Amino acid sequence: MRLFECKAEVRRNRIDGIEAAIAGAAQTRWIIREDRSTGRAWLVGFFAARRTAIAAWRRLAATLEVGSLLHPASVRRLPDREWRESYRTHFRAWHHGRVHWVPVWMRSTYRVPRGAVVVWLDPGPAFGTGNHPTTRLCCERLVAHAAAAAVMAPPGRGGVAVVDAGCGSGILAISAARLGLGPVIGFDHDPEAIRVSRRNAALNRTSGRIRLFTADLKDGLKGRAARLVLANLQTDVLIGARRKLVRAILPGGWLVLGGILASELASIQSAFAFVGPAWRTSTRRMGEWADWVLVRPR
Repeated sequence: MRLFECKAEVRRNRIDGIEAAIAGAAQTRWIIREDRSTGRAWLVGFFAARRTAIAAWRRLAATLEVGSLLHPASVRRLPDREWRESYRTHFRAWHHGRVHWVPVWMRSTYRVPRGAVVVWLDPGPAFGTGNHPTTRLCCERLVAHAAAAAVMAPPGRGGVAVVDAGCGSGILAISAARLGLGPVIGFDHDPEAIRVSRRNAALNRTSGRIRLFTADLKDGLKGRAARLVLANLQTDVLIGARRKLVRAILPGGWLVLGGILASELASIQSAFAFVGPAWRTSTRRMGEWADWVLVRPR
């Protein structure tokens, strides 16, 4: 597999502003790397093609505060061994409740507790390991929904249990299937994300229980009705698709919105105020990130 790294050294005192810019970027493949021993930090993104990396950098760079960069960005193709080690250093096993999310390269060494549900992941360059607060918040909401789903009405003819909108590595769709929810669909506008999701679904023997396909929000949600829609996306996209997202929720169903900076939560709440007070809502924060959950009345 070919993988290209786009990398720029940044000022550590600008990291908060850079992470805010990442949250609003069209691409979600950016991470901040810090070397605390030297006091240096880098903005790094991984892409399947050089031209994709350059285009994504131009979009992101246009949103950065002046003075954020110490040096211009560079793009290079990573040797296979280097890129594998590069993203592996940023993925650690974690769990919530009885669900454990574990790198597949730890399969022979990870001790699985009795009765646990394990999701094995090889995320590659796709977004979604659970190590980032936005994904973790959504994973935890999914676990809570699965516990509540036992007393919920079935999705009915033509409905689905779970929609993972912008599935990235497939972590949420696969977790839903491993928790026994179904039918499950996942889509992403990035074909590379779908390739990675399908590989991870095969790792977890859930390929036959998840429909994965390339689509944007408009086409992915068209005609959908679900008990749970998970949308871990940037704030402007969530706001722009708010009516499509709400229409996709069945009575009693949940809409879980992620990828929200806590500073942007008020904007999300205002944008979705049209659903009215009959919808129950809740939010949680994890560091500078937040989620927003809306539950449709039955």
